Amino acid sequence: MNPKAGDVFSWERTFTEEEVLAFAGLSGDRGRHHMQRDARGRLMVHGLLTASVPTKIGGDLNYIAREMSMEFLHPVYAGDTVRCEVKITEVTPGEGYTGVAMEAVCRNQDGREVLVGRSRGIIRELIW
Repeated sequence: MNPKAGDVFSWERTFTEEEVLAFAGLSGDRGRHHMQRDARGRLMVHGLLTASVPTKIGGDLNYIAREMSMEFLHPVYAGDTVRCEVKITEVTPGEGYTGVAMEAVCRNQDGREVLVGRSRGIIRELIW
């Protein structure tokens, strides 16, 4: 895939309680807000699990991140659906790779921004 500046990619997923608990086990982040239900009976999704939505898009592009900056604006809870749009903002050809910069905006099912971020990295040319 050869992304161009201005290309936009999107993906969405709905988080489950099982995923929140599994991520707590994998990451070791067992903060109370992830392990105990809030007053409305919800488990909060880990920020880095939420960030897996834009990183899935990066994986589809065979993108290797070299730097990432994310701002977590509002909590996400098990049962929420998060849709992310990633926009390619810069493409720079290199020797054996393409440099790529991108911006991401993730919104919940109500259209509320829950995460925004930027990333710079590369897409390597595969030589077999």
